[in-house]
Amino acid sequence: MSSTPHGLAASLLRWDIFCAVIDNYGDIGVCWRLARQLVAEHGVAVRLWVDDLSRFVQLCPQADPAADTQAVGGVEVRCWHATLDAGVEPAEVVIEAFACEPPASYLVKMAGRVRKPVWINLEYLSAEAWVEDCHLMASPHPRLPLVKHFFFPGFTARTGGLLREHDLLARRDAFVADGRASDAFWHATGFVPPPADVLRVSLFAYRHADVRGLLQAFAGCGRPMLCAIPDGPLLDEAAVFLGRDALRPGDEVVAGSLIVRVLPFVAQPDYDALLWCCDLNFVRGEDSFVRAQWAARPLVWHIYPQAEDVHLGKLDAFMARYVEGLAVDAGTAIARLAHAWNAGDALDAPLAAVLACLPALQAHACSWAARLAAPPGLAARLAEFALDRLQ
Repeated sequence: MSSTPHGLAASLLRWDIFCAVIDNYGDIGVCWRLARQLVAEHGVAVRLWVDDLSRFVQLCPQADPAADTQAVGGVEVRCWHATLDAGVEPAEVVIEAFACEPPASYLVKMAGRVRKPVWINLEYLSAEAWVEDCHLMASPHPRLPLVKHFFFPGFTARTGGLLREHDLLARRDAFVADGRASDAFWHATGFVPPPADVLRVSLFAYRHADVRGLLQAFAGCGRPMLCAIPDGPLLDEAAVFLGRDALRPGDEVVAGSLIVRVLPFVAQPDYDALLWCCDLNFVRGEDSFVRAQWAARPLVWHIYPQAEDVHLGKLDAFMARYVEGLAVDAGTAIARLAHAWNAGDALDAPLAAVLACLPALQAHACSWAARLAAPPGLAARLAEFALDRLQ
């Protein structure tokens, strides 16, 4: 699917996306997904500037971590060095992801254009009410004749929406309807398909999460459970709980009625399949958080921690939106588990309450995903805004 909105010449539709990888995969995950979608669905040329290709390669295994310039998935991926090559010319649309301002020399070139590029700061996702007032807010540069606009992803029509490929929900539904697809996923990750009566859970969280407490709650919940953990820092704590020196991809360890499987760190399309295979998904940050919502499965969000517990207000804002239309007992249960998981509190009782409401939570997750999919997604809204500014 390709389009050139407003009749602009395709030669004008060049985008630069700058991404600074801080300490996790969320920033590059969002930018890589956005870049591919802009190319595939909006017919633009995209250069993705990344300052840490080693992280990028884990999301996109076919990429070369040593290449300064490479084409991957229709996107030109460039290594973002401290100083850009003098021959680099700015694109017509420039996105700095999460306030990672482009190099000063690049901004000077932007300012020297007769037609100034559209400059967008793609912000972090939040469900807080103030986001609607700040979305598309203009911010003039203090020294250069440039204006940057803040673009906030969000959950309402007055925000920038959420990233979603045009065929994502159809692919999800086809996967779920195909009884062999789930089995094929487990085989591809090195395991046999789990028995039908086992509750399947995926676990992706930040390093400080109480992994041992969660696995203990799983093991003591009174029903067979399988917990799939992708390769990463959570394995250290999982190994301690399981009495192992270490865990590696391919390992499967049984602790009572709990089975723990260690998956390889999967590329983005395979992570979607993992979410679709599970009955409950523990996710973190932004990219996996959004994908879990499109998966139409109950989810528990491990939010990125901030000083003075500012992040808990963001968690409250999301949960207040998420539980709308949900029965009170189910809404209370999922909110309690989310808060306990983020606060490091005891998890046994909150988990038991969620498992008791799982059918209602599953039905709600489906209706929530359908509701989110009604308006255009983030890439479409970005393209519309940028092209309007270029008129």
